[in-house]
Amino acid sequence: MRHAKASNRADSAAEVQKPDEQWRRDLTREQFGVLRRGRTERPFTGAYVHNEENGSYCCAGCGSELFRSDAKFESGTGWPSFYEPAIAQAVELRKDRSLFMRRTEVRCRRCGGHLGHVFGDGPAPTGERYCINSCALAFEPGPAQAGPGADGGGPGGDDGGPGGDGGGPGDRGI
Repeated sequence: MRHAKASNRADSAAEVQKPDEQWRRDLTREQFGVLRRGRTERPFTGAYVHNEENGSYCCAGCGSELFRSDAKFESGTGWPSFYEPAIAQAVELRKDRSLFMRRTEVRCRRCGGHLGHVFGDGPAPTGERYCINSCALAFEPGPAQAGPGADGGGPGGDDGGPGGDGGGPGDRGI
């Protein structure tokens, strides 16, 4: 399993660093708000919520591979959900106490872009639900990945895997 560990660090040095003016030119307005300002897109509006194609989900800011389609599942939350990252080192987890909630933020390790949050109510094999903003991702079609869920059943398939209640209404989304 590819587990990432939460960090208490307020900031870590990202490999890809640009001034805000450059990020604004390189990203759409919505992508800039999410990736660089930590905002959240509205649920059920993102391009990849219901995407069932095989391939990889990369950071829209820097192109780093973050998630694969074989780890994607339908959580019912309105955002693309994955039970693990493609490579644990591709994401950075940080404690997030904003909005009077206790959550774990998910960031792209390469550029520091805000992706979403991870919750402990996902399906097997990890029990995790990486709830990610569609606009923070770029999808690259590709062959089916080997591993759990690649055959269309289980957590990576379209069987409606468990969504869980996240402990309350404030924990359901990103």
